[in-house]
Amino acid sequence: MDEVKDLMKCTYYTQRKHINEGKSVKWLREEWPFLFEILGMAVHYKELTANDLQGSFLRNLDLKGQRLLNFITTISVRRNKKLLEAYGRLQRARGPDSGCSDDVKEMILLLLTYFDEREETLFCYVEDTCPPEEVELENLPLTPAVIVCGQSCFTAKRYMLALDRSVVNGNISSFISAVCLMFGSYFCLNIHYPSELASTLEFLQRCFFSINPEKGTKVAKSKSNHSVNPRVLTLIQDISDHEWRAE
Repeated sequence: MDEVKDLMKCTYYTQRKHINEGKSVKWLREEWPFLFEILGMAVHYKELTANDLQGSFLRNLDLKGQRLLNFITTISVRRNKKLLEAYGRLQRARGPDSGCSDDVKEMILLLLTYFDEREETLFCYVEDTCPPEEVELENLPLTPAVIVCGQSCFTAKRYMLALDRSVVNGNISSFISAVCLMFGSYFCLNIHYPSELASTLEFLQRCFFSINPEKGTKVAKSKSNHSVNPRVLTLIQDISDHEWRAE
């Protein structure tokens, strides 16, 4: 593992050169296979952003994850019937023995509903025994997506990463690794956020991956003059206001 990390770091310049030249995902996967594994992508991501991919996500989950989940499930569900229905459905799907990892799954799925964004653009579902070569590629989005091997995120034992309608990693054991690979792909491979996921991805970017530019956006063809997505800013402020009142 240490040798892989060292080699990924030493060849970072060449990796960036190939990515910036617009090499295809297929070509990059053949030339830089570790770039699509959590070990290699974490090195590239840190060189690029100066942030720890999984480390930042896990630290912020500890700091903010339960606060976000509590706000959505106690305050937001009262204001939004669709969110209330989604919360009830997810609670039934979790089962009696759910734990912290299921909190993360529920949090992201509820975020998608809160922002009224399309789950199928982020998560695609296949049979739990489906091998990578049998995934129906035409059903995949062009942007990075997590393929869930099972009927739901709560029952899946395996995940895959899809990019540009191809499976680039067919065996990811944890949901958190799958989410980090999905998110890291947007930065490492110079991919814009799709408009269908603009708020969810920016919220994750700012609150859980600690990337907070003062201006600019990764949303494709955005015409907004706002430095921060207004819907993201509203949620952040609502959580802060709620916690301030509760103290």
